[in-house]
Amino acid sequence: MEYLDWLAHNPRYTARYALHVGALCPKTTVKDVAEPERLHHTTVKDLDKLYMAEQLRRHPLPATTAIGVDEISIRKGHEYRVVVSDLVGQRPIWFGGTGRKQTDLEQFFTAYGERRCQGIQVAVR
Repeated sequence: MEYLDWLAHNPRYTARYALHVGALCPKTTVKDVAEPERLHHTTVKDLDKLYMAEQLRRHPLPATTAIGVDEISIRKGHEYRVVVSDLVGQRPIWFGGTGRKQTDLEQFFTAYGERRCQGIQVAVR
């Protein structure tokens, strides 16, 4: 089987089209993107995830010297996610985990990388 780099993961659309649909999603709802593009809403959600992954690949996590750590509630029933913010750049840089325990925060440090972690001088909770 030949690999064509201009095709996205699904051979029904090109990588360029996937990025086009993904770029529309931050501006409007998934339903509003799906209708004019004649796509199912789950397909639009999948293309949006591909778009976000590509954005993360192009713009990796920034290095910082100060981070802030907090958790947010996803829904009732004590379901949380960890949010790590760059205090110097005043923006969130990571969101994840499945709770608010140390193991969830360790996922950030793994994703952030050992070299960038060494540059962190201040961490605020």
